[in-house]
Amino acid sequence: MNHEAVLAAYDRQLRHGAGSEGASTRVERTGGVVRVTGSAHDWNGVLWADIDATTADPVIAAQVRHYTEAGVEFEWKLHSYDRPADLAERLLAAGFEAEPLETVMVAEADTLLDDPGLPDGIRLLPVTDAAGARLMAEAHLSAFGADDAALSEHLARRVLDRLTEAPDEIAAVVAMAGDRPVCGARTEFRPGTDFAGLWGGGTAPQWRGKGIYRATVAHRARIAVARGYRYLQVDASDDSRPILARLGFATLCTTTPYVYRP
Repeated sequence: MNHEAVLAAYDRQLRHGAGSEGASTRVERTGGVVRVTGSAHDWNGVLWADIDATTADPVIAAQVRHYTEAGVEFEWKLHSYDRPADLAERLLAAGFEAEPLETVMVAEADTLLDDPGLPDGIRLLPVTDAAGARLMAEAHLSAFGADDAALSEHLARRVLDRLTEAPDEIAAVVAMAGDRPVCGARTEFRPGTDFAGLWGGGTAPQWRGKGIYRATVAHRARIAVARGYRYLQVDASDDSRPILARLGFATLCTTTPYVYRP
């Protein structure tokens, strides 16, 4: 995989040329910024900013005003190659909070089709409705604990909205141990691009290390290939990064979410 070519396609298709993520969101291109604005349960944030040392602070202040007036928190998705070089410090000075660094990883989807098999007692259940979205939220709680209850509710709402508004742009699955959800994973498809995004995959502690996450990657890769997507892209945590590297994912860059809460 040609790193420079894939990174250029990533920038062009997913940052500069980003499309809407549902009926309740809109992509705006203004003042050198590409941003997404939606409701409180949508993802809101800045995907790209054409700024330098002289324009960065006014542009940051303009985004803070925009989202504060909209009454929503938002994320400035800062990539390791973004400019100016001190953009992270400028965001912190403006009141943003840094969340854990993530690694942007990409693989050719058709290299990930081999099914490793599921452990005994586990089955994959497609998510197609509100009941399935609720199971995804329960799986998230099983993986990350009660401290993530608000995020679990947000996830269920987001998944259900996508299933309702744009069912062709999402495919979600829950790994079930009997009647208990132990892992939830989804793919978000970006029409007109080469990329399908993998999200979720957190697994309940007692089921980790048994191949469930890997099985969900293969399951989602098969769906992506069937729909004509070339690449799978992941914003990987430190936990999933080594697993993805073993599967053949390559690192494009790192990204840090800077969050502003009005």
